[in-house]
Amino acid sequence: MMEMFKPVPSQVDFVAQEEEIVKLWENLQAFDKLRNMRAKGPIWSFLDGPITANNPMGVHHGWGRTYKDLYQRFKAMQGYHTRYQNGFDCQGLWVEVNVERDVGFKGKQDIEEFGLEKFIVLCKQRVLEYAAVQTQQSIRLGYWMDWDNLETLQKLHDGLDTDPLAIMTIEGVSGPVTGTVEQLVGRLGMPEVGGSYYTFSEENNYTIWTVLKSCHGRGWVYKGRDVMPWCARCGTAISQHEIVTEGYRELTHPSITLKFPLVDRPGESLLVWTTTPWTLSSNVAAAVGPELTYVKVRQGKDTFYLSRGTLHMLKGDYEIMEVLVGFDMEGWVYHGPFDELPAQKESGVAGKHKVILWDEVGEEEGTGIVHIAPGCGAEDFELSKEFDLAAIAPLTENGIFIDGFDWLSGMNVNSVAQPIFDNLSEKGLTYKVEDYTHRYPVCWRCQEELVFRLVDEWFISMGVKLDIPYEDVTEDQKEKNLRYQIMEVVTNDTNWHPSFGKERELDWLRNMDDWMISKKRYWGLALPIWECSNCGHFDVIGSREELQKRAVSGWDAFEGRSPHRPFIDEIEIECDECDSRMRRIPDVGNPWLDAGIVAMSTLRYNSDREYWNTWFPADLISESFPGQFRNWFYSLLAMSTILERKAPFRDVFTYATLTAEDGREMHKSWGNMVEFNEAAEKMGVDVMRWLYCSHKPEKDLAFGYHGADEIRRHFLIPLWNVYSFFVTYALIDGWVPRNDVRLSPSLLDRWILSRMNEVNREVTDYLESYEPNMATAVVDRFIDHLSNWYLRRSRRRFWAEAGASEEGDADKNAAYDTLYRVLVNLSRLLAPFVPFVSEVMHQNLSRSIDSGAPESVHHCDWPMSESIDDVLNNEMELVLRLVSLGHAARNKANRKLRQPLSEIAFAVGLDKERDIVERYAELIGNELNVKSVRFLDATAEVISYKLKPLPKQLGQKYGSRFPAVRDAILSLNPRIASIQLQADEFVEVVVNGDKLEILPEEIEVIVEAKEGFSTASEGSYLAALTTEVTHELELEGLAREFVRRVQSVRKSADLNVNERIEVQYSSSKRLAEAVEFHEAYI
Repeated sequence: MMEMFKPVPSQVDFVAQEEEIVKLWENLQAFDKLRNMRAKGPIWSFLDGPITANNPMGVHHGWGRTYKDLYQRFKAMQGYHTRYQNGFDCQGLWVEVNVERDVGFKGKQDIEEFGLEKFIVLCKQRVLEYAAVQTQQSIRLGYWMDWDNLETLQKLHDGLDTDPLAIMTIEGVSGPVTGTVEQLVGRLGMPEVGGSYYTFSEENNYTIWTVLKSCHGRGWVYKGRDVMPWCARCGTAISQHEIVTEGYRELTHPSITLKFPLVDRPGESLLVWTTTPWTLSSNVAAAVGPELTYVKVRQGKDTFYLSRGTLHMLKGDYEIMEVLVGFDMEGWVYHGPFDELPAQKESGVAGKHKVILWDEVGEEEGTGIVHIAPGCGAEDFELSKEFDLAAIAPLTENGIFIDGFDWLSGMNVNSVAQPIFDNLSEKGLTYKVEDYTHRYPVCWRCQEELVFRLVDEWFISMGVKLDIPYEDVTEDQKEKNLRYQIMEVVTNDTNWHPSFGKERELDWLRNMDDWMISKKRYWGLALPIWECSNCGHFDVIGSREELQKRAVSGWDAFEGRSPHRPFIDEIEIECDECDSRMRRIPDVGNPWLDAGIVAMSTLRYNSDREYWNTWFPADLISESFPGQFRNWFYSLLAMSTILERKAPFRDVFTYATLTAEDGREMHKSWGNMVEFNEAAEKMGVDVMRWLYCSHKPEKDLAFGYHGADEIRRHFLIPLWNVYSFFVTYALIDGWVPRNDVRLSPSLLDRWILSRMNEVNREVTDYLESYEPNMATAVVDRFIDHLSNWYLRRSRRRFWAEAGASEEGDADKNAAYDTLYRVLVNLSRLLAPFVPFVSEVMHQNLSRSIDSGAPESVHHCDWPMSESIDDVLNNEMELVLRLVSLGHAARNKANRKLRQPLSEIAFAVGLDKERDIVERYAELIGNELNVKSVRFLDATAEVISYKLKPLPKQLGQKYGSRFPAVRDAILSLNPRIASIQLQADEFVEVVVNGDKLEILPEEIEVIVEAKEGFSTASEGSYLAALTTEVTHELELEGLAREFVRRVQSVRKSADLNVNERIEVQYSSSKRLAEAVEFHEAYI
């Protein structure tokens, strides 16, 4: 005997249900079975962008991870074999700064006193701790990946604390894996261990060495001295990628306008403005725009030079003495504001500061004269090369003034502004000090304000920026130029969704500077650069094997360790140039090297080239913009191009920024923060996922509970109500699915099945074109049609008494067959989007009655699009439009739907649609509760037209002739004129013998229903409802209202639909008449 469905409550706790499904999947080993099922299918390669394992997951992570899971589930249901490897980003300031905060460190000195070895262990432990947290959260999201065993992560975490060199055994993919704790941590994600990949793994680090070795062989790795954005708290430079992405805040600083006294021009000064007073200590020049107009002005005893466009910044009256251009000022010499400092004297510029020409000088702010300090600014440093200027670098890595700056020496850069203002005032150089609000660079990790500092860093050369179109770059030029090699790969081999992404990436490549790859920090990739302190020669090591072969000392200390500081720093190699010993530079790598290599390292580029060839390139990657254009997308492309000159991915799907519901960034202090765990518990994950998927990805997403409530109300609850309705009545009737299902003669059944197949096709097409929001829109509309049209018009078929007639039983079974097919199809179609409620439906609709059905909905094949009746779909689309107009006409007339009315008439746009009105009249009439439905031959029967000339438009156009034009318009036949105007045509009037064309926007057409009718229109479609309520119609309406109230009492009493009741009532004479007359109906 076939099993029955399990009862479905009309009210459900979706969150509790989701948690039960997580347990179900675990008990079924559903994910492992899926992988085995699809193992022989065609390859579909997804490459996960690593999430930083440093804090709990946020709802913004949930957005991206929902897309990733959506596409992997979709492709699995299509039969594809995929890898399911999550990634964790592990190295760099992300982790270091939080570890410092955990233990109360203030800066790098604290780390070195604590001990580098112990600090690195704390960093690894933090990564393992939050990898476990994020794994749990991702599982709660329904994100299917090859997750690490949480007990294993805890075991490794504790083992690092006890003894990193202790021997430990963990369970791997095919059995036990043994090694030291440190070795096992470094092998996480490798084939024998399985699970997520970790960018601190040995495979990841050594594959980056391969890239850097290749760059060095082509002369692309170099040590450069440059002025870089610098975080004094973290003690490291911040790269261009990091600055552009996350590196600015709106800040207010005190700015100063001061005098630079001119040599040989007594009483005359340049007027200069700056927002960084600490840089004045290192001033060597002043720049003017060569073609800008400057003025010499007198104020009291002072004479100043500034640009004419900035005169507004002067305080008080002034007199213009002379007008000149920047070219005239070239070579002028002035006294610097701090010529008395030893550093100024030693540089040779004291008293000899000069005016230079610079095309970039503007007048948007300041005085049109720019103070130049090459040791404190990137553009200033470039100018120093052009004009042979001294570069005075005043700061230590901690932001402290070095020796040679007199009273400033030993002071922190963040505390010198006021002392400098006081000093300049004492010397009579201050003109004014005022606050200035601007976007200023900050450290993306610790949020401290940055300074600009002259330092030695390591770079990968991108090649020169050729001042020619990309299409004109020759193959020879590309061969020497990494920039244009990457651009070639992006242009020819990648697809971007949304499409504007490709141009944004190319724009970044055209304009980016060389890639700074070094960090003066501790936890990160040990850059494999060994440098000779004797002759300056450096070499790049490409592998662990090469390092072991070349090591002349220190290998014993490093053996068995991961390639991190401090133990790798012990190794020395021999210098090829002078036979001295070379030591590794102390710098670690930019963390985007770690993430950028994963298209190689996770696919075993160095260890299993056949595996790499199978899975490379990725069919899809997905991360947010704008940041990843400059970070992960760029680094992936760069490193793949360096090694193979190939794109690491075919398609990239991007999405925008998540904000709070009020449109601002989420901050706890603002009260608009929503944590992931909180959201999962309050709104539920299926709601969260539908909210993500239904949003247009290129638009910022305002995330919050109001949006979630809308999703629940308009999507999830209607879906559940249809499912609950079906199961409830199937159980009452003892209905179970049949194998011998025949094509239903019911028009509604044939339509909903045709629409279902159309939806299958559209959802598939939209997912394939990376438009999940359009796919959800299709589903939303279908569920609305299913709930509010198909089921609404089919309810009585399910309520019909079984056995009353053979024809009635056949129709009832056809309704059950149809709705069952639709719900089973929906459970599969929705599975990648909302995996939990889909699983609940599958377990009840399929598994509960058929033990041979797939154990999980996620083991099912993707629904195919079968027979689609386009003619029927189009006809029903028109019916739905007319019904909508009918409801609108009822609302206008304030006639409740329970009150029957005598007639509704429709005017349609096309002659062939008249037949549709007649053929579907019964269906339309039942929905609108009218006795008759007919075609409207002439709209004049139900509506009247009025023309209202618009004075503003016509008055401007015709001036004094307007009254005559107005009268001519009012004399037109309003119905004929209205038809012309509504067709966007002009009407012609004659005024004093002149033919004038009156445009649609110059006349308002007022349409009014005639007495006894209520109308609603849309374009060329019109519904006209007869509003009179006769005595017979009134009684029928009262009977319907009586039924509604009885049903309401049933619901309040929590009675099941199959429980029979006895009704007693007292009423007015009129209601009693209605009940008696319609007793059979009631």
